Amino acid sequence: MKLLASLTSPYARKIRIILAEKALPFELVIDSPWEANTRVPELNPLGKVPVLVADSGETFFDSPVIAGYLETLGAPPALLPGDALDAVRVRQTEALADGVTDAAVTALLESRRPDGERSAREIARQRDKIDRGLAELERRLDDRHWFNGGAMMLGDIAVGVALGYLDLRFPDLDWRGRHPGLVPFAERVFARESFVGTRPPAG
Repeated sequence: MKLLASLTSPYARKIRIILAEKALPFELVIDSPWEANTRVPELNPLGKVPVLVADSGETFFDSPVIAGYLETLGAPPALLPGDALDAVRVRQTEALADGVTDAAVTALLESRRPDGERSAREIARQRDKIDRGLAELERRLDDRHWFNGGAMMLGDIAVGVALGYLDLRFPDLDWRGRHPGLVPFAERVFARESFVGTRPPAG
């Protein structure tokens, strides 16, 4: 398998963590869709990473789809439960975490627009989404070890990636102070080898 990814993409990091947790061999191809010579649009018409190229040559995108494909390979640990409704609940946690990440990415891109084009209102709107999303995640975790069940699942990985992205791009946000119930969870997942080995470079 090949994974086209940017080292700072939180969505690509989610897939790299899954691959590490499952010990699945793959080739990491560093490619940013922002670069002039990118190959990403050739494989994903939406021009986004990550893109997974399976051994068969079939391509998969975006990160929830790739995560679903990797589950079909049968490599342990299972990151989605066998029960269909329980799997939907894990996917709901993933969607909530990905929504926080989406808002953070949107706020970052808006903040990088030239003076006169940048919208402080839009940045504030996205930050509100982040705060509401984190509040809901904190409520759902409710002092438990994992979000869904007794083992780390796909949703937990997505939450950890979202929190790590906030640390990378918005260190002034103080999500730990505003949502202290997420801190013990974050410390647990951040210490895992899969998270340590995929930590994005600063900048």
